[in-house]
Amino acid sequence: MKFNKLTTWIGVALVLGIGAGALCHASAPDAAAAKELGGYFSMVADIFLRLVKMIIAPLVFATLVAGIVGMSDGKSVGRIGARAMGWFVTASFVSLLLGLVWANLLHPGTSMHLPLPDAHAATHLKTASLNFKEFLPNVFPKSIFDAMASNAVLQIVVFSLFFGFALRAVRERAGEAMVSAIDGLVHVMIKVTDYVMLFAPVGVFAAVAAAITVQGLGVLGTFARFIASFYLGLSSLWLVLVLAGYLVLKGRVFRLLGLVKEPTMIAFSTASSEAAYPKTMEQLKKFGVKSEVTGFVLPLGYAFNLDGSMMYQAFAVLFVAQAYGVEMSFATQLSLLLFLMISSKGMAGVSRASLVVVAATLPMFGLPEAGLLLIMGVDVFLDMGRTATNVIGNSLATSVIAKWEGKLGPEEIGSEAGAGAAGLSTEGAATAAHAMDRAHAVRVAEPAV
Repeated sequence: MKFNKLTTWIGVALVLGIGAGALCHASAPDAAAAKELGGYFSMVADIFLRLVKMIIAPLVFATLVAGIVGMSDGKSVGRIGARAMGWFVTASFVSLLLGLVWANLLHPGTSMHLPLPDAHAATHLKTASLNFKEFLPNVFPKSIFDAMASNAVLQIVVFSLFFGFALRAVRERAGEAMVSAIDGLVHVMIKVTDYVMLFAPVGVFAAVAAAITVQGLGVLGTFARFIASFYLGLSSLWLVLVLAGYLVLKGRVFRLLGLVKEPTMIAFSTASSEAAYPKTMEQLKKFGVKSEVTGFVLPLGYAFNLDGSMMYQAFAVLFVAQAYGVEMSFATQLSLLLFLMISSKGMAGVSRASLVVVAATLPMFGLPEAGLLLIMGVDVFLDMGRTATNVIGNSLATSVIAKWEGKLGPEEIGSEAGAGAAGLSTEGAATAAHAMDRAHAVRVAEPAV
């Protein structure tokens, strides 16, 4: 399978998954049978997600360490980190604000006319991990092997920072062998990523079929206004993010969107940011983002820059309030925004993170936690949209910061048309592009005769 055809295959798998899921749901005699049948699809999807998860830890470690070692000086790391966090905080604020604005404009919960759940019903979501006293110590790994085994990205980033700076400090004594080994590991993991992505259409088909088999298409009609309102809000967030990217990247932002359509579709279909991470990194490289920036900013983005998830949290809290007929004043909503700005930063590594944040927020503002049960049935369809938005947001953030740092080079020849026209593989085209860059540097360095 050619990688430039992967998007087409994923799109076909998405449509087939919807059809297969709808057929299985209709043929199941009851909900228990549908759940059991969906479990077989989930098994296949889980295999694909496991393959992806086995890549994440070594890929994050290798790319981040190689990036730190490859930077000209230690100050570059601090400058890039400061710019990244500035972008993340601004994007988070805008995402939350848009969630509040659209929920107030569209009022998705006021006309549902659904029976409300028992106010004392349990949601079985653990929110203790969002406590600051619990979250902060968990940022630092007690064992790198434990962090890698659990794919705790933020912990892996912390260890990689220490390891990268230490390797820079002892580079002369350690020799180039270890630096070369780290660089070699990056290339190996990228090739492993290519192999795993061959199974992406199968994983997408199974993930979508599993969700539709269990939930059915009918649930989309019941919550149509809520789902449509949320996706309308997401589209406005996309517009704002792309506009911000255009101010820095100019016309190249549209090329970036074209390159990241594959990881975006993978994220949307599987509702998993991890599934899209390796392919996102690969496409950013094709776009021209230097590896030291991608390896540093992208992992941080997956911990702190979940734009779609942030918007969902504000939108969902107001939806529950509207469903219960609870009025929230402007001052209360402003407090909600500030609270979510802080509490949502504990999402990294938390299972069902967005739902957990919402569950922890509802009691803080006098709303029954059981109101979350209203949206848990359709959350998988909402999760698809917010996860895809997270990929777009992090791709734009990484590219913009690379531009600011002067580390956004020309697009690689190996991306799509260039490689196809020349008959080169992606790896071969990248090598050719590197050779051209070196040749250009030699010509510039030659004195005029």
